[in-house]
Amino acid sequence: MNIEIKKSKNPIKYEDAIEFMEKRLLDINQNNTNDLIWVLKHNDLYTAGTNYKENEIIDKSIKIIKTNRGGKITYHGPGQLICYFVIDLKKRKKDIRKFISIIEKTIIDTLKFYNIETFADKKNIGIWHNDNSNIKKVAAIGVRVSKWIAYHGFSININNDLNKYNAIIPCGIKDRGITSLEKIKEQNYQNLSNKLIEIFISNLNS
Repeated sequence: MNIEIKKSKNPIKYEDAIEFMEKRLLDINQNNTNDLIWVLKHNDLYTAGTNYKENEIIDKSIKIIKTNRGGKITYHGPGQLICYFVIDLKKRKKDIRKFISIIEKTIIDTLKFYNIETFADKKNIGIWHNDNSNIKKVAAIGVRVSKWIAYHGFSININNDLNKYNAIIPCGIKDRGITSLEKIKEQNYQNLSNKLIEIFISNLNS
């Protein structure tokens, strides 16, 4: 199954990214185009999924963009790798849970390549790192499925400003923190997106 790979060097406006993915979803549904994996970055912004609650906004002065993805409130900004996708599940078993597992495995396998051990948690979606029993989130996942086509995506914290998370209760989870790859291990992450795409495609096709 052909997948188009799109990489954007300059930051993309969140609204433009959503509009692009929703158009792609319609085109895929009509068999007019291929699935998509899109790696990009956003400037500072906060997005709220369909399950968020008002009391999860600590700093009431921040602007929140409400979205139709699952999940709660998260932050996006410089120093973060964002991977969006539009993937037709009709061509791959109609199994949303399996698809989420593929995303989790993709992130875990990619970080393992960098000698960072992480894990998924059934109760708290995302990818987590355990540092001496101090469990912190390093990647957030938010997916929506429409017409059996999955879109939105996930983000991995590389070297972003973690103080930005103080304005919210990230993903509605109060008792765990947020970390980044550079906080876990200082090394060169320049090739991370290429490795991630390679592993994602391999996992989707296996």
